[in-house]
Amino acid sequence: MLLGIAYRMLGSVADAEDIVQDAWLRWNEVTGPVGDPRAYLARTVTNLSINRLGSAAVRRESYVGSWLPEPLLTSPDIAEDVAAAESLADSLSMAVLVLLESLSPLERAVFVLREAFGFSYPDIAEALERSEAAVRQVGHRARAHVHARRPRFEASEEVGKRVTARFVAASMGGDINAVMELLAPDVTMWSDGGGKVRAALRPISGADKIARFLVSVRDVVGRLDVRYEHVNGSPAVVMSREGVPDSVTVLDIADGRITAIWLIRNPDKIRGLPQVDLV
Repeated sequence: MLLGIAYRMLGSVADAEDIVQDAWLRWNEVTGPVGDPRAYLARTVTNLSINRLGSAAVRRESYVGSWLPEPLLTSPDIAEDVAAAESLADSLSMAVLVLLESLSPLERAVFVLREAFGFSYPDIAEALERSEAAVRQVGHRARAHVHARRPRFEASEEVGKRVTARFVAASMGGDINAVMELLAPDVTMWSDGGGKVRAALRPISGADKIARFLVSVRDVVGRLDVRYEHVNGSPAVVMSREGVPDSVTVLDIADGRITAIWLIRNPDKIRGLPQVDLV
């Protein structure tokens, strides 16, 4: 749970692990009784994450191109793993994690604690040292912001696999028309190379532009090994060259068409491609 809170707050497994380690050190310094260890530790991790967001924001201001969260391998049935897992799994999605970047640290904290982990408003207010009324207001505002920009939809496992496989085959085969048939008209693609590898510096919108871009880079990328995975709860493709990950592509799919593409190429984010249980 603690790692899950920190990852959703920061979008980085390494940073999340550092936060949990710091929380552990603080826990070891506690000398008196703690009535609710779960709440105490959640409060500690949340506040440490809020503090870490300040330095993260500075780093991202100078980030080259689009910043995307570090991808995580997840199981296909992540939404069935635990009770109330729908909100837990959805809060791991690329779309929601990117949307959280547009919230203030306080809004992000309230959203994660309330929507992902079901903490009560009184508990959140105590953790963040705010009034319950203020926390409720922040929570409603954050929830409205995320849900207004994150339409709820889910592709079945079968549809997700089929669309993903067709998308890869069409892109690698250079078939622009076939790619466009799989893309929703208002689809957007974000690419994260971190200034270390080639990637589009700005989001690309529209089926035609994205299809042409994907086909144009096919010859530059060259021959890659492909494997299908679930990443952050969504269908995904991991492409590797001689066993070294080259890119992770995560897809949002609705009504049999791709509505969003998240392409992560920054080697620092995909080198290990961790699988961590964050639900």
